[in-house]
Amino acid sequence: MNVGLWIVQGILALGFIYSGWLKAFQYEAAKTSWTWVSDVPKNLVFFIGLVELLGVIGLILPQALKIVPVLTPIAAAGLAVIVLLGAVFHIMRGEYGEIVVNFIFLALALFVAIGRLKY
Repeated sequence: MNVGLWIVQGILALGFIYSGWLKAFQYEAAKTSWTWVSDVPKNLVFFIGLVELLGVIGLILPQALKIVPVLTPIAAAGLAVIVLLGAVFHIMRGEYGEIVVNFIFLALALFVAIGRLKY
């Protein structure tokens, strides 16, 4: 189970590093990648990206370094909330194609949150 959790944590980390980096530091590239970015204040997009990047740190480092490892499931739960709010946002905008990725990442983040509480 531990290996499976690490694999999922790695997948989540890669996905959130990509999206967080674009949102926080590559705003123009984010606008090109996602249509919704143009309709949201730039500071909010930056904030979401920064929170995603901080979530990645919490997702990996506490468990890897065995320093307050309870922070890993908390970070995973926080990322799950971000993804869920993103799904609600896309539903409100009628962007149903965007929701598939949200639900995949939601399931993965919940898997890590629950799994890391047990293991």
